[in-house]
Amino acid sequence: MFKNKIIRWSTLAMIVAILAYFFVETFQPAAEENGSSQLANISDEAYKAEMDAQRKQKDEFFRTSSESPIENKTLFHGLHYFEPNQDYRVLATLTPYEGNDKDFKVSYTDGTTDTYERFAYADFNVQGNPERLLLLKNEGTISVLFRDKTSGGQAYGGGRYIDIPLEDVDGNKLVIDFNKAYNPYCAYAPDFACPLPPAENTLNVAIEAGEQYMGENH
Repeated sequence: MFKNKIIRWSTLAMIVAILAYFFVETFQPAAEENGSSQLANISDEAYKAEMDAQRKQKDEFFRTSSESPIENKTLFHGLHYFEPNQDYRVLATLTPYEGNDKDFKVSYTDGTTDTYERFAYADFNVQGNPERLLLLKNEGTISVLFRDKTSGGQAYGGGRYIDIPLEDVDGNKLVIDFNKAYNPYCAYAPDFACPLPPAENTLNVAIEAGEQYMGENH
Protein backbone atom coordinates (compact mmCIF):
# COMPACT_ATOMS: atom_id res chain seq x y z
CA MET A 1 0.00 0.00 0.00
CA PHE A 2 1.44 3.36 -1.01
CA LYS A 3 0.91 6.57 0.89
CA ASN A 4 -0.56 9.44 -1.06
CA LYS A 5 2.29 11.61 -2.39
CA ILE A 6 0.97 14.99 -1.21
CA ILE A 7 4.35 16.59 -0.67
CA ARG A 8 5.89 15.22 -3.89
CA TRP A 9 3.06 16.54 -6.06
CA SER A 10 3.08 19.85 -4.18
CA THR A 11 6.78 20.20 -5.04
CA LEU A 12 6.00 19.79 -8.72
CA ALA A 13 3.10 22.20 -8.40
CA MET A 14 5.38 24.78 -6.76
CA ILE A 15 7.81 24.53 -9.69
CA VAL A 16 4.96 25.19 -12.09
CA ALA A 17 3.74 28.02 -9.88
CA ILE A 18 7.18 29.66 -10.00
CA LEU A 19 7.12 29.54 -13.79
CA ALA A 20 3.58 30.88 -13.77
CA TYR A 21 4.66 33.68 -11.44
CA PHE A 22 7.13 34.94 -14.00
CA PHE A 23 4.41 34.74 -16.64
CA VAL A 24 2.08 36.80 -14.47
CA GLU A 25 4.85 39.29 -13.72
CA THR A 26 5.42 39.74 -17.43
CA PHE A 27 1.80 40.59 -18.16
CA GLN A 28 0.85 42.05 -14.77
CA PRO A 29 3.79 44.25 -13.72
CA ALA A 30 1.74 45.99 -11.04
CA ALA A 31 1.20 42.84 -8.99
CA GLU A 32 2.94 42.63 -5.60
CA GLU A 33 4.11 39.64 -3.61
CA ASN A 34 1.86 39.68 -0.58
CA GLY A 35 -1.26 37.54 -0.48
CA SER A 36 -3.85 40.30 -0.46
CA SER A 37 -2.39 42.07 -3.51
CA GLN A 38 -2.18 38.79 -5.42
CA LEU A 39 -5.85 38.26 -4.71
CA ALA A 40 -6.72 41.67 -6.13
CA ASN A 41 -4.35 42.15 -9.04
CA ILE A 42 -4.26 39.03 -11.20
CA SER A 43 -6.39 39.52 -14.32
CA ASP A 44 -8.75 36.74 -15.34
CA GLU A 45 -6.76 36.21 -18.54
CA ALA A 46 -3.41 35.86 -16.77
CA TYR A 47 -4.97 33.71 -14.07
CA LYS A 48 -6.54 31.32 -16.59
CA ALA A 49 -3.20 31.02 -18.39
CA GLU A 50 -1.51 30.16 -15.09
CA MET A 51 -4.08 27.51 -14.22
CA ASP A 52 -4.02 26.01 -17.73
CA ALA A 53 -0.22 25.69 -17.52
CA GLN A 54 -0.41 23.91 -14.16
CA ARG A 55 -3.11 21.54 -15.37
CA LYS A 56 -1.25 20.72 -18.56
CA GLN A 57 1.87 19.95 -16.51
CA LYS A 58 -0.07 17.66 -14.18
CA ASP A 59 -1.66 15.80 -17.10
CA GLU A 60 1.80 15.23 -18.54
CA PHE A 61 3.03 13.96 -15.18
CA PHE A 62 0.08 11.55 -14.87
CA ARG A 63 0.57 10.41 -18.47
CA THR A 64 4.31 9.73 -18.36
CA SER A 65 5.68 9.42 -14.82
CA SER A 66 6.42 6.08 -13.20
CA GLU A 67 4.97 7.61 -10.02
CA SER A 68 1.61 8.36 -11.66
CA PRO A 69 -1.42 6.68 -10.07
CA ILE A 70 -2.83 6.01 -13.54
CA GLU A 71 -2.29 2.32 -14.32
CA ASN A 72 -3.30 2.27 -17.99
CA LYS A 73 -1.64 5.41 -19.29
CA THR A 74 -2.50 4.67 -22.93
CA LEU A 75 -6.16 5.32 -22.11
CA PHE A 76 -5.48 8.46 -20.09
CA HIS A 77 -6.88 11.55 -21.83
CA GLY A 78 -6.39 14.08 -19.05
CA LEU A 79 -8.01 15.04 -15.77
CA HIS A 80 -11.32 16.87 -15.52
CA TYR A 81 -11.64 20.32 -13.96
CA PHE A 82 -14.10 23.05 -13.20
CA GLU A 83 -13.39 26.19 -15.19
CA PRO A 84 -10.96 28.56 -13.39
CA ASN A 85 -12.97 31.03 -11.33
CA GLN A 86 -11.35 33.62 -9.11
CA ASP A 87 -14.49 33.80 -6.97
CA TYR A 88 -13.10 30.63 -5.39
CA ARG A 89 -9.78 32.27 -4.64
CA VAL A 90 -10.33 33.63 -1.15
CA LEU A 91 -8.39 35.63 1.40
CA ALA A 92 -8.59 33.89 4.77
CA THR A 93 -7.92 35.29 8.22
CA LEU A 94 -5.87 32.90 10.33
CA THR A 95 -6.27 32.20 14.02
CA PRO A 96 -3.21 30.23 15.19
CA TYR A 97 -4.01 27.02 17.03
CA GLU A 98 -2.94 27.63 20.62
CA GLY A 99 -3.97 24.38 22.28
CA ASN A 100 -1.48 21.96 23.82
CA ASP A 101 -2.83 19.19 21.58
CA LYS A 102 -1.24 20.38 18.35
CA ASP A 103 -0.45 16.85 17.21
CA PHE A 104 -3.33 15.65 15.06
CA LYS A 105 -3.75 12.03 14.01
CA VAL A 106 -4.95 12.00 10.42
CA SER A 107 -6.73 8.80 9.43
CA TYR A 108 -5.88 7.15 6.10
CA THR A 109 -8.12 5.15 3.81
CA ASP A 110 -6.28 1.93 4.71
CA GLY A 111 -6.94 2.33 8.43
CA THR A 112 -3.49 3.68 9.32
CA THR A 113 -2.77 7.14 10.72
CA ASP A 114 -0.13 9.81 10.35
CA THR A 115 0.69 12.73 12.63
CA TYR A 116 0.15 16.24 11.33
CA GLU A 117 0.23 19.50 13.29
CA ARG A 118 -2.80 21.69 13.92
CA PHE A 119 -1.58 24.97 12.46
CA ALA A 120 -4.46 27.46 12.43
CA TYR A 121 -8.12 28.01 11.75
CA ALA A 122 -8.84 29.83 8.50
CA ASP A 123 -11.96 31.99 8.33
CA PHE A 124 -13.14 33.23 4.95
CA ASN A 125 -16.17 33.94 2.80
CA VAL A 126 -16.91 31.95 -0.33
CA GLN A 127 -19.95 32.54 -2.52
CA GLY A 128 -21.24 34.92 0.15
CA ASN A 129 -21.07 32.32 2.93
CA PRO A 130 -18.77 32.40 5.98
CA GLU A 131 -16.73 29.21 6.31
CA ARG A 132 -13.94 27.87 8.51
CA LEU A 133 -11.28 25.23 7.92
CA LEU A 134 -8.67 23.68 10.19
CA LEU A 135 -5.30 24.01 8.49
CA LEU A 136 -2.75 21.26 9.17
CA LYS A 137 1.01 21.44 8.79
CA ASN A 138 3.02 18.55 7.41
CA GLU A 139 6.70 18.71 6.46
CA GLY A 140 6.74 22.47 5.94
CA THR A 141 3.54 22.52 3.89
CA ILE A 142 0.09 23.70 4.92
CA SER A 143 -2.36 20.92 4.06
CA VAL A 144 -5.96 21.89 3.42
CA LEU A 145 -8.03 18.70 3.53
CA PHE A 146 -11.73 19.30 2.95
CA ARG A 147 -15.09 18.06 1.73
CA ASP A 148 -17.91 20.18 0.34
CA LYS A 149 -21.31 19.87 -1.32
CA THR A 150 -19.74 18.54 -4.53
CA SER A 151 -18.06 15.62 -2.73
CA GLY A 152 -19.47 12.35 -3.96
CA GLY A 153 -20.98 14.05 -7.00
CA GLN A 154 -18.91 16.28 -9.25
CA ALA A 155 -15.89 15.83 -6.98
CA TYR A 156 -14.28 12.83 -5.28
CA GLY A 157 -16.31 11.60 -2.32
CA GLY A 158 -13.30 11.15 -0.05
CA GLY A 159 -12.47 14.85 -0.20
CA ARG A 160 -9.91 17.01 -1.94
CA TYR A 161 -6.63 18.65 -0.97
CA ILE A 162 -4.81 21.95 -1.43
CA ASP A 163 -1.08 22.27 -0.65
CA ILE A 164 0.19 25.72 0.32
CA PRO A 165 3.84 26.59 1.08
CA LEU A 166 4.23 27.81 4.65
CA GLU A 167 5.97 30.96 3.42
CA ASP A 168 2.75 32.06 1.69
CA VAL A 169 1.33 33.08 5.07
CA ASP A 170 1.30 36.89 5.19
CA GLY A 171 0.88 37.91 8.83
CA ASN A 172 -2.52 36.51 9.73
CA LYS A 173 -3.65 36.34 6.10
CA LEU A 174 -3.48 33.52 3.58
CA VAL A 175 -4.84 33.12 0.07
CA ILE A 176 -6.66 29.78 -0.31
CA ASP A 177 -7.20 29.00 -3.97
CA PHE A 178 -9.84 26.30 -4.39
CA ASN A 179 -9.08 26.22 -8.11
CA LYS A 180 -5.98 24.28 -7.05
CA ALA A 181 -7.96 21.65 -5.15
CA TYR A 182 -7.02 18.17 -6.33
CA ASN A 183 -8.06 14.57 -5.80
CA PRO A 184 -5.93 12.12 -3.80
CA TYR A 185 -4.14 9.35 -5.63
CA CYS A 186 -6.53 6.75 -4.22
CA ALA A 187 -9.26 8.27 -6.39
CA TYR A 188 -7.40 6.75 -9.35
CA ALA A 189 -5.62 3.73 -7.83
CA PRO A 190 -6.84 1.67 -4.84
CA ASP A 191 -3.26 0.69 -3.93
CA PHE A 192 -2.69 4.15 -2.48
CA ALA A 193 -3.65 5.10 1.07
CA CYS A 194 -4.86 8.69 1.34
CA PRO A 195 -5.49 10.99 4.29
CA LEU A 196 -9.11 11.71 5.16
CA PRO A 197 -10.20 15.29 5.89
CA PRO A 198 -10.96 16.10 9.53
CA ALA A 199 -14.69 15.85 10.24
CA GLU A 200 -14.86 19.58 10.97
CA ASN A 201 -13.52 20.38 7.48
CA THR A 202 -16.81 19.79 5.71
CA LEU A 203 -17.91 22.99 4.02
CA ASN A 204 -21.55 23.98 3.75
CA VAL A 205 -21.22 25.17 0.15
CA ALA A 206 -20.47 23.58 -3.21
CA ILE A 207 -16.89 24.37 -4.22
CA GLU A 208 -17.27 24.28 -7.99
CA ALA A 209 -13.57 24.78 -8.53
CA GLY A 210 -10.49 22.63 -8.93
CA GLU A 211 -10.31 19.01 -9.94
CA GLN A 212 -13.45 17.05 -10.71
CA TYR A 213 -13.94 13.30 -10.48
CA MET A 214 -15.29 11.20 -13.32
CA GLY A 215 -14.47 7.75 -11.99
CA GLU A 216 -12.72 5.68 -14.65
CA ASN A 217 -13.34 8.26 -17.38
CA HIS A 218 -10.13 10.18 -18.03
